[in-house]
Amino acid sequence: MGIKIERLVLRHIRMPLVHFFETSFGRTYERDIILVEAICGDISGWGEVTAGENPFYNEEWTGSIWPLLIDYVGPRILNHDLASPEDVAPRTAHIRGHRMARGGVEAAIWDLQARLNNEPLWRTIGGGARDQIPCGVSIGIQNSVDELLAKIETELADGYQRIKMKIKPGWDVDVVRQVRTRFPDIKLMVDANSAYTLADTNHLKRLDEFYLMMIEQPLDHDEIIDHATLQAALETPICLDECIRSAHHAEQAIRLNACRIINIKLGRVGGFAEAKRVHDICQANGIPVWCGGMLESGIGRGHNIALTTLPNFVLPGDVSASKRYWARDIIQPPIEVTSEGTIVVSKCPGFGYEIDGDYLENLVVRRETLM
Repeated sequence: MGIKIERLVLRHIRMPLVHFFETSFGRTYERDIILVEAICGDISGWGEVTAGENPFYNEEWTGSIWPLLIDYVGPRILNHDLASPEDVAPRTAHIRGHRMARGGVEAAIWDLQARLNNEPLWRTIGGGARDQIPCGVSIGIQNSVDELLAKIETELADGYQRIKMKIKPGWDVDVVRQVRTRFPDIKLMVDANSAYTLADTNHLKRLDEFYLMMIEQPLDHDEIIDHATLQAALETPICLDECIRSAHHAEQAIRLNACRIINIKLGRVGGFAEAKRVHDICQANGIPVWCGGMLESGIGRGHNIALTTLPNFVLPGDVSASKRYWARDIIQPPIEVTSEGTIVVSKCPGFGYEIDGDYLENLVVRRETLM
C-alpha cells in the first residue's frame, strides 16, 4: 500500500538528562531534540532527528535541522505518492550530507507505514531475528575514577551485559587499567570519538593488554585509510562509527581492513533503508554490528530496538532503559531492561510504544506544521 504524507509536524523539545554525559567533545546536561510526526489521514508515524546540540559529532546540530526540514526535506516528501518508505531517501538524496535530518523524516514514515499495516516496526523493516535484544551501556567521562567505578558497579547490578566507557587523552590507559583491575571479567569496550591521531599509535597499543571487545572510532571521522594503518598495528579490534555514513563507506572500510566491527546508527546513515544495506554488507563479510546511541528519547530508542532485531546485530548495543537518561520519558510505558540485561521487543504496532502527549507538549520549545 502506498503512502501520501499530508502533513509533517516538527517539534523541537528540550529534555534534561538525569546526569551529565561527557565525551571527548564536551559535557551535555540536557538534550534539544527535533521530533517529526508524519501524518496520513488520521494515522501518525513518529521519528527522531538524532543530531546533537552542537556540530561536533558531525556537521549537523539542532539549529541546522529546523530550516533544512522546512525548506528542503519537507517539500520533497509532502503530497507525493510514495510506494514505500524506501522512496524517501531517493527523493532527498541530492541534499548533500544532513543524513540525520533526512533520516529522522524517513524513520517517521517507516513508523507510519507500520501503523498503517497494523504491525510492529521491526516486521515492516524485515527484522524479527530475536524477541529480546541484548543491552549494554555507554558511560561518559566522570569527575573521578571512583565515580566511574561506582557507576559501572550500578550498571552491572542492573544487569547490563556490556560496559562502554568514553576515553580521551589524559583519561585512557591508566583509567582503563583501574577498571579492568576492579572488573576483570566484564565485557568492556572504549569509545574515543575521534580523539586521537596516528601519532598516538604506540600509546593506543597499550590498550591491547586489557582484552577489550573493541576500541570505537579512535581516529578522525573521515580517516578510513588511517584506521586501516592503525588496525594493522593493534590486537584490539577497531569499531568504526563516525566514518561509516553509507553502505559504500562500509564496503571501503571492510576492503581496507580498517575495522573488525561496525556500529550502525540510524541517524548517521540516514535512516532504515541505508542502515539495512550497511547491515547486509557487514553480514556478507563476517563483520558483526551493533546499534549505537545518541542520547535519544523513547521514540529514537524504540526505533533502535526495531533495528536491533535484524540478524547481524549480534553484539550488545547502547539501547538501554529510559530511566538511565530521563526522569520521565515521552513514551508510555518507559523502556525497561530485564534483570538479564535485555529489552523485550514490543509486538505493538509501529515502534512499539505510545506517545505521552501531555508531557510531550510541556517540553515543546517550538513547533511547525508543513502541509
